[in-house]
Formats: sequence, C-alpha cells, structure tokens
Amino acid sequence: MPSGQTSFQDLQTPALLLDEARMTRNIERLAERAKILGVTLRPHLKTAKSAEIARRLSGDVTGPITVSTLAEAEAFHAAGHTDILYAVGIAPQKLTRVQVLREQGCDLVVILDSPAQARAVAEAGVPALIEIDSDGHRGGLLPDEPALVEIGRILHAVDNLRGVMTHAGESYTVRGDAAHAEFAERERSAAVKAADELRDAGLFCPVVSVGSTPTAHAARDLSGVTELRAGVYMFFDLVMAGIEVCGLDDIALTVLTTVIGHQPAKGWVMIDAGWMAMSCDRSTAGQNVDQGYGLICDADGRLMPDLIVSSANQEHGIVSLRPGAEGPLPNIPLGTHLRILPNHACATAAQHDRYHVLPAESGPMKTWRRFGGW
Repeated sequence: MPSGQTSFQDLQTPALLLDEARMTRNIERLAERAKILGVTLRPHLKTAKSAEIARRLSGDVTGPITVSTLAEAEAFHAAGHTDILYAVGIAPQKLTRVQVLREQGCDLVVILDSPAQARAVAEAGVPALIEIDSDGHRGGLLPDEPALVEIGRILHAVDNLRGVMTHAGESYTVRGDAAHAEFAERERSAAVKAADELRDAGLFCPVVSVGSTPTAHAARDLSGVTELRAGVYMFFDLVMAGIEVCGLDDIALTVLTTVIGHQPAKGWVMIDAGWMAMSCDRSTAGQNVDQGYGLICDADGRLMPDLIVSSANQEHGIVSLRPGAEGPLPNIPLGTHLRILPNHACATAAQHDRYHVLPAESGPMKTWRRFGGW
C-alpha cells in the first residue's frame, strides 16, 4: 500500500478494493484508442455503477454513457448525465420510467429489435436504436432482415429513429488480438450494412454504435461507425486476462479477505470471503486456465503463485494450491489479509455497496459509493 494510506486493519472484511492508478491507466488506454479510431466513446457503466467513477471517465465532463438498468439511468442522470443509452431490449412496461427521465431533461435512448417494441416506443414518443445481430450472441436483427426497414419506418414516422447498435458478445469466447479484431470487423460491417439498408430506404440513421471490451481494444478500422461502447475495461478481470485483452497487473479490482482458519490435512486455508463476496461466477472454467473463484495476492497486491480460491460457500472461501501445482502450501497465519483477483468484475462488484479506493498518490483511502437495483 502507498505510504500514509489507511491500514486495512480499519476495514471489515470482505471488502471491495479499487486501485485508482490501475483504473486510471485503463480508462486512458481506451480513451486514446477511441480518439485514434475517430469515434465517440460511450462507456458502459453497468460494471462501475458509481458516479465517482463516471466523473473520471471524461475528466469531470458528463459525456455520453451506456447503462443496463433504468436504476442506473436514474442515478447517473441525478449525477448530471443527460446523454444515456439504455442498452437492454425495452419492455413496454418500462416506458413510463423512460418518459419521466426524458421529461426531466435526460436524452435517454432505448434499443429494440421487433415491430411490436417499435410500435410501443413510437406511441410513447421515445427515441430508439435498432439492435443488430452481428454474431448470433443474443438479440438483434440480421442486417438484411426485412423487419429492419419495417421497424425503421415505424420509428421514422414519429421522428424517433436514432440509428443502429450491435454488441459482439461472442468475442469473449476467443483469445488474442487477431481473433478479437475479426469480431470487431463483424460488428462494424453488420452495423454499417444495417445503417446503409435504412438509408437506402430513405430513413434517417445518424448513430452507428458498436462495441464490447475485447473488440473495442482490438478494432483496427471503424469506418462508418460513430460511437464505441465498452464496460469492464475500467477494471478488467481474470476473464479478460484469460482471453488476452489485458494482463494480470491491469486488474484494478480485488476483494480483501482475512484468513480465519486452516485445514492442514486437506491443504486448505479458510477465508471469510465466500460467493456472497466474490459471486458464483466461474467464467474462467471454460478457458485454457481455470482460475477457480479467483487468484490470491498478498495484502500489497503481489500474486502468490499457484494459490487460488478453489471452493466457496456463502461466507467461506477455501484457498488451496491449484490442481497440478507442486510444493507445500505456504504458511499463512490466522488473521492475515489477502486479496482476491476476481473472475468477473461486474458480478463481484455487484456484491458490494462501496469501493475502498487505494489512491493513485499517497494519502488516506477513499470510499466511493456504488448502487444497484433495476
């Protein structure tokens, strides 16, 4: 820890730690990339869920953002953000909350992929982007589906067609810059083709929005695209490290835990962080290297080789050597603080109501609130 920082002894564990210097470096990395590619960056704040972090994304300027819940939209609008994309397919029952935010001065835009949604949105007077399927991952229309223009005309008739968007979620299933660059081109080409289909039909399509954390970092050409979205990049995690989007030393989020016992015959060290502190996410299990429920670092953030959280109950975690590792389990005394690198930063952060921020410069630890809900 930096000199002068508040001791971890003042924290109740488990606690969510955020390395401000690493986060800032990650933010600056993608901001520079978006600038080079000539597109607007619209960060996805579903991971951060924090007004303090939102302020740091654009130097205290309340620029365009993406959210995944209306609770996020409401909280970020209260913090001064007025240009917000709600990037989950809209349900008609939620349009009243959207209308309230828009009446309060928030330019909140929704996404959709069906004529039924478009009719509901048009009746509510809410602007929308049409979701495009660029990789078969989730929702959206193929760029050449007849329904695309049908939806476009429904929205255009009431001047609520903003454009198109896509998200290559399948980019999380491949590894390396070249593979992610291929998915980035799929995103670009699908979204641009859809925009061209709408324009050829005489419809207005100003926004062409693409992005995921892997593709945002690997894209080489975004011709025809207007904005780039990404979310977990500000923190990164073991999933992103496993597919080579970042290194372990880029991960800004850790869970502080305390050793509460030992089972020497089993090769276990017991900690007070279970799945309620880390989440049940085991995303790395499908990667080349299974990191259990997370990697173990010492209190200063130094990786402890071959130690993983191998099992978790609600409030108990078990630290052990990873399968195949040789050598004895290190002696880790009762009361020792350890830090856990998470599999999935979004899921881990969601278990906590605040960040304990390790400052980029020497000084006391800060606390930033985070919010949840839908």
